Amino acid sequence: MLCSIYKSSKKEGTYLYIPKKDDFSQVPDALMQMFGKPSFVMVIKMEGRTLAQVDIEKVKVSMAKDGFFLQVPPPPVNELELYKERKAQADNED
Repeated sequence: MLCSIYKSSKKEGTYLYIPKKDDFSQVPDALMQMFGKPSFVMVIKMEGRTLAQVDIEKVKVSMAKDGFFLQVPPPPVNELELYKERKAQADNED
């Protein structure tokens, strides 16, 4: 199975995986509006491959079921909450 990957022009770190290059017919219009103009990144062969940011099996299942897969970046780390948690743990140890 081949997969074409596109980068979002509006959302940093957001990628769209589709089974056929330049065929966005299965992608909902609302998603395409949010995604912006797709910028082609590459075509990959899915078999026997791993991806750095996402489980390839999730990509395969989503593409078979929905006709596409949307990869979004992980949420940013809330440094203030981490600091509060560390401080609370340190206070409890004293």
